[in-house]
Amino acid sequence: MFRRALAFGLLLALAAIAPARADEDFVIGIMNDQSGPYADLAGPGSVEMARMAIEDFGGKVLGKPIELLVADHQNKVDVGLAIARQWYDERGVRAIFDITNSGVALAIQDLAKSRNRLVIFDSASSSDLTAKACSTNGIQWNADNWSNGVALMRLLIEQKLDSFFFITADYAFGVSLEADARDAIGKSGGTVVGGVRSPLNTADFSSYLIAAQASKAKVIVFAITGADLSNALKQANEFKLAPAQYLATPITYLSDVNALGLDVAHDLTFMQSWYWDLNDQARAFAKRFYDRRQRMPNDNQVVLYSSVRHYLEAVAKAGTDEAGAVTAAMREAPIHDVFTDEGTIRPDGRVLYDRYLMRVKTPTQSKYPWDYLAVVAKIPAAEAFRPPGAGGCTLAQH
Repeated sequence: MFRRALAFGLLLALAAIAPARADEDFVIGIMNDQSGPYADLAGPGSVEMARMAIEDFGGKVLGKPIELLVADHQNKVDVGLAIARQWYDERGVRAIFDITNSGVALAIQDLAKSRNRLVIFDSASSSDLTAKACSTNGIQWNADNWSNGVALMRLLIEQKLDSFFFITADYAFGVSLEADARDAIGKSGGTVVGGVRSPLNTADFSSYLIAAQASKAKVIVFAITGADLSNALKQANEFKLAPAQYLATPITYLSDVNALGLDVAHDLTFMQSWYWDLNDQARAFAKRFYDRRQRMPNDNQVVLYSSVRHYLEAVAKAGTDEAGAVTAAMREAPIHDVFTDEGTIRPDGRVLYDRYLMRVKTPTQSKYPWDYLAVVAKIPAAEAFRPPGAGGCTLAQH
């Protein structure tokens, strides 16, 4: 029964892909979670961002109309790999964007290298993608777990919040985030007193929250994201864990704050790469997205716009869609767009840019719709990301 259900799900995912037109169009793909726990932080909103990037670029490259394929990997590695193989081998897809799920991302990283195609990660955050699993065919545009976790852990320890308990997503993303956070805690003089693993798409976090409360840790680290994070924080609010314990949420998006509401989310502190209300340019861009989706974009979604636009510009500059030539053109050109003023791409595939430590406003501090975040500090790119080579990628040393 399980195998039949899995096969049926795979057929549905593949059936959603439009007929091949690789001989007529320049084909790229968006693969992410379209309907599950990560659909809000990426999903259809990220697809809309890709459409905006294609439109703003002009709709054609190398003399061909740009076609966008969309698929839902259902957070299953085998489903994601099957779609990627078909896209690379049969549909003429030159680059796949987004991915969302780190387990799927790590698998497609290997596949892209074997096919000499590109994969660009806009929402998969495992630090391994530019560390021990790095590849010349993969680029990580969104912030990784190291960037999201290390600065926050250091800040908390500076504030004498120096004992930690982890509630961690039980797959590649959560394992990577906890490992990076634990390393930062140990190096900064803090201690980890315990932790639990929660399956993806957990509805009831009560047993995990009780264990966290009983640990007496000063900080509970939620190494989860998306709908799981929203569920966990709402239930933590019911259990009244705060303010006796600080709730740390390293991977948090504007969409998460919106889902939680300021009554629950206020005073959470976390890293962000972009915010719609930072400046006039960001506000104007966000309004365009709002007119299409009736919601403000989160930083993941604007990352996707930036990566698609920069990729297409590199293809045009290189005059070819061959992966090596395109990645060389992408690295040569600074990234200057609505997302970042001066981004660069390291040899290990890590995209570098300034980031922001932000705090969620209280309901009384919020003055208008989507006025959710306040900047605590701006973190320069050189400090915001792991140093080259530190994660074990030899490409970073070249």
